[in-house]
Amino acid sequence: MTDISPDLQDKLDAAAFRRLVSHLQNRTDVQNIELMILADFCRNCLGDWWREAAEAEGVSLTKEEARERVYGMPYAEWKEKHQKAATPEQMAAFEARKETKS
Repeated sequence: MTDISPDLQDKLDAAAFRRLVSHLQNRTDVQNIELMILADFCRNCLGDWWREAAEAEGVSLTKEEARERVYGMPYAEWKEKHQKAATPEQMAAFEARKETKS
């Protein structure tokens, strides 16, 4: 791999994160339960990770503030506009996924 300085790596990582967040904000058809089944993370996880990174740098954020960064709006608003109830099939797949992780 090309020799990349830590500063440049941080810049590239940040750009990739912003693109992922933007992509997820625009793909409101993709439900969090689907992300959890397929990738074992969801928008809420990204918000938690962002909050933890902020706290590691001495910045205190609430869970809601971090989620708003990821969702592009307050989480409650996103849920109302875009979140659908998980189907029985999705819940079964989610439970099966949890069992394989144990």
